[in-house]
Amino acid sequence: MKSITINGSQRESVGKSSTRALRNAGQIPCVLYGGDKPLHFSAPELVFSKLVYTPNAHTVVIALDNGETYNAIMQDIQFHPVTDRILHIDFYQTFENKEITMEIPIQIVGTSKGVLNGGVLRRPYRKLRVKAIPSKLPDFIEVDITPLKIGNKLYITELENEDYKFLHPDNTVVCQVRRSRASMSMGDDDEEDDEETTEGADAPAAEAAQE
Repeated sequence: MKSITINGSQRESVGKSSTRALRNAGQIPCVLYGGDKPLHFSAPELVFSKLVYTPNAHTVVIALDNGETYNAIMQDIQFHPVTDRILHIDFYQTFENKEITMEIPIQIVGTSKGVLNGGVLRRPYRKLRVKAIPSKLPDFIEVDITPLKIGNKLYITELENEDYKFLHPDNTVVCQVRRSRASMSMGDDDEEDDEETTEGADAPAAEAAQE
């Protein structure tokens, strides 16, 4: 997984007045958890743009001006309710031998046969929650929709691998191809009948396998 370096300064004072002064100076107050004790630091607001305003997932290297560095992931972020400016960010320190939990974006590849035949791709999730040691975290989770016909579902169990584990139930549907309203109003053609027959035969077995 790609990493972003955040250059910051350790904070000695953490009161409301000092926090307000930091924000007025274009700095974002942050806290790093997961170590021996919470570490308070600040960094310029602009350095967080590639971390916050992106659909991609990243790990973080926090580099302080005293020479100390920490590996981390972003855990929580607070925005101003009116301006949407960043108010505060929490990070969690990572260690190579300890598993961490992170949301990883889904990347769809391929062209579904069902979509080509008038179906509609439904995606309940844009990201999936996984657990792994930091070096095994993927940049994205690739989902190939090529085999999906109208009525087919792709379950999370079909994406399992040895590098990380999903923190979702086995019957979680990652994506599915549903019949569009237009095709329903026009009636069924032979191919849709075949696909629905296939779905009727396969879906219960697939769902039973998840129970």
